[in-house]
Amino acid sequence: MPVSPFALCIVTIVFLGTLGLPIGHSMIAASILYLLLSGLDLGTAAEQILNGLFNSYVLLAIPLFILAADLMNIGSLTDRLLQFCLVLVGRFRGGLGHVNVVANMIFAGMSGSAIADAVGVGRIIIGMMTKDGRYAGAVTASAAIIGPIIPPSIPMVLYALISDTSIGYLFLGGFVPGIMLGIAFMFMNSVLARRRGFPVEPPIALQDVPRITLRAFPALMLPVILLFGIYGGVMTPTEAAAAAAFYALLASTVLYRAVTWKQLYEAILTSGKATTSIGMLIAGALVFNYVVTVENVPKSLAALLSSYQLSAPGFLLTVNITLLILGCLLEGSTILLVIVPIFIPTAKALGIDLVHFGVVVVVNIMIGLLTPPYGLLLFVLANMTKQPLTAIVREAVPFVILAIVVLALITMFPESILWLPRVFGYKG
Repeated sequence: MPVSPFALCIVTIVFLGTLGLPIGHSMIAASILYLLLSGLDLGTAAEQILNGLFNSYVLLAIPLFILAADLMNIGSLTDRLLQFCLVLVGRFRGGLGHVNVVANMIFAGMSGSAIADAVGVGRIIIGMMTKDGRYAGAVTASAAIIGPIIPPSIPMVLYALISDTSIGYLFLGGFVPGIMLGIAFMFMNSVLARRRGFPVEPPIALQDVPRITLRAFPALMLPVILLFGIYGGVMTPTEAAAAAAFYALLASTVLYRAVTWKQLYEAILTSGKATTSIGMLIAGALVFNYVVTVENVPKSLAALLSSYQLSAPGFLLTVNITLLILGCLLEGSTILLVIVPIFIPTAKALGIDLVHFGVVVVVNIMIGLLTPPYGLLLFVLANMTKQPLTAIVREAVPFVILAIVVLALITMFPESILWLPRVFGYKG
């Protein structure tokens, strides 16, 4: 019995990925094999990559947000923000845990990357949370998933690319879910801090508050500039990403004078490597999505789901369960670029708002960063804290459960996401 080219394509991706080849390269190689076996023009692979990468202005936002995050991490912006957060919430029991969450919520308005937030905030706050390194790692990893939910957000930029949805409204849609996650994590931190008898940090002297606030003011202005620029109609999200990178460079080098030439070179090199990695993944996804379209997979899936007569809530439940399981096994960008496009036609057919769907998808993918065996944030924090991975996983479980509760709430109540975009004129 002959094997279909598409089946061989899927087997090739899995086989090459198992051998350790990056998933982007695996998808390109497997898609070329499909074109060859199907008798299609091999040049289609290059055409899809070139059209997708060079005709998409929105993709420029990704390297610029990555560069902005790296520049903030080498400067003293993160240090000053943490001191400011210590003033706000450090005086409560488990105060450093609260500082961790609040700092990530503020930092979320600058970087758009969970890994960048975890590294930037974690390198300082973990050293301060000396009571329990495992708990410090779990809180830092959990709080970091807020970063790509509160705007700006690299995953939302990728979702906008595949769904043709407004980035600005997606960014607005992430505000309330991000704040809900922050409040949920602070609640859990309070419960665990009391149960374990964590110390209360000495309060910051009242006379020091103006000085600390003034030192953090330039860093605090970055989210304000970004959000005013985007929603005031001054800048597109891509231009806002460029403004963020320039402002981070200006603040780190001129205002704070905290960056050497060597650090600047390393930051540019690091962001260049990260951009190349994401670029190859996008290139692979563009070619593979062409293969998926040729095979009519989205239509076949839509027909299959319609045969089960799923309602919109039933479909969203199915998507949530599927993405949570896949989040344990696959990298988030891969899910976003390869799996999610298959669901979008069905979501449209069921009348599900694509802004609501996009934010739900991004929250799903962020939870995947905390779920083993693939949970990338867990590996990053295990390395930073020098603690066993299993110990950090155990400590992160209560936060993952609360994140799933928030996911359920925003799935059941679309207005939790769509309220703010509608305030700014969204008609969806």
